[in-house]
Amino acid sequence: MKNRINSLIAALVLTIAAQAQTMNVVVGSVTYQFPAAQAGDMNYTNATTLTILGKSFAVNDITKIFIDEAEVTDNTVTVSYNGSEATVVVAGNVAQYVEPTVSGAHVAIVQSDDVSADNVGEITYSLSGSSSDGEFSLSGSYKSTVELLGLTLTNPAGAAMDIQNGKRINISVKKDTENTLTDGAGLSQKGCLVVKGHAEFKGKGTLNVYGQTAHAIKVGEYMEMKNCTINVLAAVKDGVQCKEYFLMESGTLNISGTGDDGIQVEIDGTESTGETTDHEDEDSGNIYIIDGTLNVSTTAAAAKGIKGDGDMTISGGNITVTTTGNGAWDSEDLETKASAGLSCDGNMTISGGTITLVSSGSGGKGAKCDGNLTISGGTIDVKTTGGLFYSNQGSSENHNFTGNTDNIDSSLYSSAKGIKADGNIDISGGTISVSTEGYNAEGIESKAVMTISDGTVTVNAYDDGLNSKGDMFIKGGNVTVVAANNDAIDSNGDLTISGGTVIACGSSAPECGLDAAEGYHLYITGGNVLGIGGGNNAVTATTGSQCVLTSSGSVSGGTTISVSDGTSTIATFNVPDSYTGGQHGGFMAPGGPGGGGPGGGDQGSSLLISCAGLTSGNTYTVYSGSSSLGDATASTSSSDNMGGGPGGGGPGGRPW
Repeated sequence: MKNRINSLIAALVLTIAAQAQTMNVVVGSVTYQFPAAQAGDMNYTNATTLTILGKSFAVNDITKIFIDEAEVTDNTVTVSYNGSEATVVVAGNVAQYVEPTVSGAHVAIVQSDDVSADNVGEITYSLSGSSSDGEFSLSGSYKSTVELLGLTLTNPAGAAMDIQNGKRINISVKKDTENTLTDGAGLSQKGCLVVKGHAEFKGKGTLNVYGQTAHAIKVGEYMEMKNCTINVLAAVKDGVQCKEYFLMESGTLNISGTGDDGIQVEIDGTESTGETTDHEDEDSGNIYIIDGTLNVSTTAAAAKGIKGDGDMTISGGNITVTTTGNGAWDSEDLETKASAGLSCDGNMTISGGTITLVSSGSGGKGAKCDGNLTISGGTIDVKTTGGLFYSNQGSSENHNFTGNTDNIDSSLYSSAKGIKADGNIDISGGTISVSTEGYNAEGIESKAVMTISDGTVTVNAYDDGLNSKGDMFIKGGNVTVVAANNDAIDSNGDLTISGGTVIACGSSAPECGLDAAEGYHLYITGGNVLGIGGGNNAVTATTGSQCVLTSSGSVSGGTTISVSDGTSTIATFNVPDSYTGGQHGGFMAPGGPGGGGPGGGDQGSSLLISCAGLTSGNTYTVYSGSSSLGDATASTSSSDNMGGGPGGGGPGGRPW
């Protein structure tokens, strides 16, 4: 038998040398294809070894050899799955650089490091077919491409695709193909699709991933995405986890069924490099969304839709994130954690795109960053309905806590927020709509300074609508805020309004529309301003101050507040439909009985109005719809008032 094989080899060597054909050397399930034009001298040594293009075959391992007219594409390896079997075809010019091992439908390929040294170039691995018990693994240290050409692959014993190569891996999801990867459950792999290095997902096809042990997609370094559609349909942990950075240029990424975050991006090293030019050697933990469609839904406690250890930059695309998980107690950090649609440990910058964030879990946030938040464009719609989360040092039973938190350690509870930044918030454009429901839920909160200079900002909040720990500046734009149970706009420093249109509707006294903290001031130097609530803070006159009017009366949502000088209307404000109206003007105060002294109580709302055209000392008439609320005299500052109607702030009352 051996002599027959030797004779066949000798004859075929002569044949391929004489004709423009392809010599196929078959070893088990692997076929190596050598075009005649490339084969050159083929060494047949001691009747035991055949060497072609640097690839040596032991004669005893050769299953068969045949010649055909097949066209061979250089630098390609094709893997075809068919049930319990898989076949591999290797282009002759790279035969010496790849070592495939096939066991049933489990394919493992080792790529030689000499690919780089010999300047062979990038090898493309093309995968197709179907198997319910197969896998593809690839190791090496030079960049490569993996093409998905209609692949359905399940590996009950581990990862469906495991690429242990620390270089750039281009995962090309070919046009008009659907590909599905599923890994085994309850094992030790880090993901269903694992890439040790950096992965670039491209193409115009579809990839479905089910992660039944850990993450669905696990990338050891950065991940980039363009054009293709990726559906993460299940993950015990994160849907996508990568390090260094995540970049989405286009395409569609849908993530659901996760046991933790939708997307999590970590810093690989000990320190961040920050963003680098063209992201060269970048290790920042940053997230960049330039365009495309991104839909994320998470249900786990304290899970984040999109989470980065660094900065988050969104300049375009359509992003929808829904979180339903309640807050949770973190036994390591000894504090409560809550869900969030967008979350980053650094700065967040939004300049474009359409963003929809919905959180129904207790303590949940729409968008949250530990650094500064800058919004200059885009359309942002945020809705949270979960209210406050409280944990009694590990017990999460009271997640819908509605009690007083004044004497509770802040680490034990997490309030729901529409948008929250531990640093400054700077809004200079875009259309922002925030709605919050549930106890203690605030609209937009900055733990430092908040500045609004342009854009449209609409907030309907259970608690404070806009809140800043430091000063707040409104310089332009259209700002409309309604707070059902607290101040509409609440600055814990000075509150300065110098431009734009501001409508702020607060709750019953002592809450108000415009609130500067005790010891600080409310300055109005420009803009069109309407404040409504149980009481309004006194406006402090300063250089360039704009005149104000103070009035009171019954005001309802959907009505128009206007100011007339007797001959013409100089200002008109549309009260938001969401404003309840008829707020209580008085409140219980030290020094005497009654809410706000004699005449206090349910007397309607207090109004503070400021606009261009008011002259100090002149009298104007304020209207609610067609009904007069009375005359008011313009001044460059307002006296302390409670706005409780007759008697508001009178004897026994507390000055507002």
